[in-house]
Amino acid sequence: MIGAILNAVGILLGAWLGLAWRGVLNVRTEAFCKSALAAFTAFFGLRLVWLSLSGSLLAETKQVLILLLGAVLGGVLGRGLRLQSLSNRLGRRAVAWIAAAQKNPPGRAHDGFLSAVILFCAAPLGVIGSVADGLDGYFPLLAVKAVMDGLATAGFIRIFRWPMVLAAGPVWIFLALLTLAVHLLALPFLEAHRLADSVSGVAGLLACLVTLVILGARRVELAGYLPALVVAPALAALFR
Repeated sequence: MIGAILNAVGILLGAWLGLAWRGVLNVRTEAFCKSALAAFTAFFGLRLVWLSLSGSLLAETKQVLILLLGAVLGGVLGRGLRLQSLSNRLGRRAVAWIAAAQKNPPGRAHDGFLSAVILFCAAPLGVIGSVADGLDGYFPLLAVKAVMDGLATAGFIRIFRWPMVLAAGPVWIFLALLTLAVHLLALPFLEAHRLADSVSGVAGLLACLVTLVILGARRVELAGYLPALVVAPALAALFR
């Protein structure tokens, strides 16, 4: 559960940075940070896809096609389940608390705490990273999320003050439990049926989609693609 620990540490360090440094990132520095985070996310996502492939060139091509089809069908299923709508409702509530605190700082402590918990736990990269960590101990995706959450915390804590740092606890618990559930419950079944690589591979593809959101290049309903984590192994079993 290294990834969950790193995410909590990232929030704590971000809180310390926000309280200790009163400066504001200029546009150029902010753009550099976004580009760097997008590059690391894409690299670690593609690396996870690469690690999930095996066999001959023909076999690897088949695996990639299954991953792509799984992502597409997973997105269709996610839209049908309206997962993004649920994520948006949670996000709007958190954004409303943050906006109110910005107008009249400091904001209420419990609003800051709940805002951080909602935003950091509901982020699709947290689910994707926990799945990767639970299956293979692949924690770099959660390490990138730790940096994102740390930077966000540095800004939030200035309007909500120190109680917001308490969000590190629930975020760690959520990610740790999700990672443990994948490792103890899902992994034995997936390994028994040789399907673990398909889940890891599609998790890497979904991580690559996160880069589009970071850069603001395209609006992607990330939460709607999470069912791909189930659809991809089902397709791998079907077309074996």
